[in-house]
Amino acid sequence: MTSTAERPTAGSPAVPGTGARQPSDGSRFRPEIEGLRAVASLLVVIYHVWIGRVSGGVDVFFALTGFLAAGQLVRATERGGLDLVGQWGRTLRRLVPPAAVVLAGTVVASIVLLPESRWPQAVRELVASAFFVENWRLAADSVDYYASRDSASVVQHFWSLSIQGQFAIVFPLVVVATTLLARRVGIAARPAVNALLLAATAVSLVWSVTSTAADQTYAYFDALARVWEFTLGGLLALHLHRLRLPTWAGVVAGWAGLVGLAACGVLLDVEGGFPGYLALWPVTCAAMVIVAGDTDHRLGTSRLLASRPLPYLGSISFPLYLWHWPVLLLASATFHVSEPGLLLGLAVVGSSLLLAAGTRHLVEDPLLRRRRVRPGPLRDHRAAALALAPVLVLAMAWHGVTVARSAPSGVAGDPDHPGAAARVAGFVDRGSPDAEPIPAAVSAYEDWVPYRDEGTGCTGVPDRPALELCTYVPAPDPAARTIVVVGDSHMQQFLPAVAPIARERGWRVQTLIRPGCPLSTTAESNPGEADCITWNADALDALAAARPALVVAQATHDVRLGRTEATTPEMVEAWGRLAAAGVPVLGVRDNPRFAYGPPSCVDSYGRGAPECDVPRADLYPEGVELPPGTPSTVSLLDLSDVVCLPTVCPPEIGRVMAYLDDNHLTATFTASLAPVVGPRIAALIGS
Repeated sequence: MTSTAERPTAGSPAVPGTGARQPSDGSRFRPEIEGLRAVASLLVVIYHVWIGRVSGGVDVFFALTGFLAAGQLVRATERGGLDLVGQWGRTLRRLVPPAAVVLAGTVVASIVLLPESRWPQAVRELVASAFFVENWRLAADSVDYYASRDSASVVQHFWSLSIQGQFAIVFPLVVVATTLLARRVGIAARPAVNALLLAATAVSLVWSVTSTAADQTYAYFDALARVWEFTLGGLLALHLHRLRLPTWAGVVAGWAGLVGLAACGVLLDVEGGFPGYLALWPVTCAAMVIVAGDTDHRLGTSRLLASRPLPYLGSISFPLYLWHWPVLLLASATFHVSEPGLLLGLAVVGSSLLLAAGTRHLVEDPLLRRRRVRPGPLRDHRAAALALAPVLVLAMAWHGVTVARSAPSGVAGDPDHPGAAARVAGFVDRGSPDAEPIPAAVSAYEDWVPYRDEGTGCTGVPDRPALELCTYVPAPDPAARTIVVVGDSHMQQFLPAVAPIARERGWRVQTLIRPGCPLSTTAESNPGEADCITWNADALDALAAARPALVVAQATHDVRLGRTEATTPEMVEAWGRLAAAGVPVLGVRDNPRFAYGPPSCVDSYGRGAPECDVPRADLYPEGVELPPGTPSTVSLLDLSDVVCLPTVCPPEIGRVMAYLDDNHLTATFTASLAPVVGPRIAALIGS
């Protein structure tokens, strides 16, 4: 992806009489490498637009970046030294201005076309992208269960540019330190850098394999798990002069590399298994094309890669990568499609190519010409800072608008926003039917329930190190009755419905929450997950020992399209263990799980749009009851008539947005459940 605005001179003579191509470490311009860059960028675009998978093209960009950088840095050190400040400035000038143009254009287009419900996430990631830390932003979100409700943002693809920027800043510094140390002990720069690259490749590849196996989603964005892709390209640059293939072998290697690269995203689970050892496939394919060289054989890949228009496409591959993703997402949002299809996809690709060409000729080329005419030690840094300033101003303005629009127009339970009360028999609506729903679309995805709301902190459970017992509603009396809300995020979201009755009666509300682990004797969400099974066993032991006045837990599972709602035998078994300890349970019937984000749907189609409703019969079977064998100490709280109308389950109930994502209720809506839930709890545990 790295821009090639500054390129060495061209020239690729074959070695006379040898039948082999003259290799190059990047010291001269090689048009077939520009062609390879074009192929990689086109694969990224095509896979994103029409196939909906990751192609492996980004890994080729990483390898090419390392290939070009290593050769350039070694030559600079061999000439007498490396100007770090100048090197960083040239990198910033290449990367920042085109990226800033794309970010600024994306802000303006997003304000017009992107649903407001997706603004907060986009603003956060925009700032992260501007400072080349988007990969770490996404890595942090990948381990944050509650960030999983985020959709793909319009700047999510900046994760790879962030890793490239981090490499471009850190790698020259490490090379300088290595060569200075080597000089003191009498070692030349080239073997010293070679040893550095070997060590970095080995360590990073091992880390990539192990971290991918442990947590693939985090590893995907982890720069340390990607370093080896750059350094392997660097090793290729240092040793390419030794790799002289016969012409026929070069033809075979070149085509094997191209075909393997094109097939990578189809044959491998690039999105679910990368980076790890699987990333060796696209990196090796790129290396094969480079080693094949610029043969003059009529069947060689260099003829294709060096022929128009591929070198030109390679020259705009950097802005093409940057533009295609926001164009694709904004087009999908505008036309309400998840897959663009042939015609819209062609429009996306065509628009991206035009924008990329414009960025190249109107931004990158003029900056390069200006630098040649007016060089200066800090001129590149100033140019980068000036390019970034408007983006940050736009981001702050967008954030200000987002905050202003997120201000609530009321509270759950007021006449204009009855929420769940609107579904109670005998309800009389005295509010304005035109009142804006709450929470506002721009803040719906952020309307989450913390599980230690009142700031009393959390403590560990003795002898149960995995458990975190938190106090949501404190009680002034140490002997006050205690309600424990236990399970996964679907119980965490339920806390505002339980809290009011507890405050009114002076009871304590505590939580035992683990995302993805409903209370059971197994792992309901991920069968076989040892940590969840252990957590559930520890939670049951702790509850049996503490003997709270009431446990509130999930009673059914998988209320979603294409699945059958069920109370599993393992849930019943868990309730039996609590019954044996004399602990009553209020089992809450699960809320629906949609195939889309209701806030974005309402934001796109408008309130009351039938496109956002799901037929109730597709989600909730009629007449659900607890299965035989359920202890008599378990009561069912069925809220299906509250979250759904008789025929459909809509996103909005009583002018309150019920869902913050495809399966979690908003804190505002669960607060409106309190008048329904409170009397049931009071009836179970008394005054």
